[in-house]
Amino acid sequence: MYQRKRRRPVAEINVVPYIDVMLVLLIIFMVTAPIVSQGVKVELPQGNAETLPPDSKPPIVASIDAAGEYFLNVGSSSNSSAMDLEQVSTEVGALIQLEPLRPVVVKADRSIPYESVIQLMISLQGAGVPAVGLMTDSPKEK
Repeated sequence: MYQRKRRRPVAEINVVPYIDVMLVLLIIFMVTAPIVSQGVKVELPQGNAETLPPDSKPPIVASIDAAGEYFLNVGSSSNSSAMDLEQVSTEVGALIQLEPLRPVVVKADRSIPYESVIQLMISLQGAGVPAVGLMTDSPKEK
C-alpha cells in the first residue's frame, strides 16, 4: 500500500500585502508633505532668539508678506487669502477668548516697514492678546 506523508501546516505570516500597503502610504505622504507646508512665504529677519517650548500649543501666526498683505495661520490650518488688519484682530481676539494661553507670533517679511509690524502688534494687543512674539530666522554661520 501507498502511504501518504502528512504535511505539517505552515505557520508563517504572508507579509507581502502589508509591505504593499506601507509603500502606498509612503508614496501618499511623500506627495502630500510639500502641499501641507503652511503659511505665507516671507523672508524673516535674522536674530538669536529663544524658541517656543516644545510642550506649548501651536502658536497663532499673524503674517505680513512682502506686498504688505496680512494673513493668519492657526495651528495646522492656514488662511491663504489676504485679510485686512481689522479681520486679523477680530479672528485672533475670538481665538484668544477660547484659549487665553495660546502664544501669538508675528511673522513679517524683512522688507516690510517697521510701522506695519507695529500697527499689527497694536491691533493684536487691542484684540486682547497679552503678549506678542516676533518670528526670526537663525543667523547663518559664516
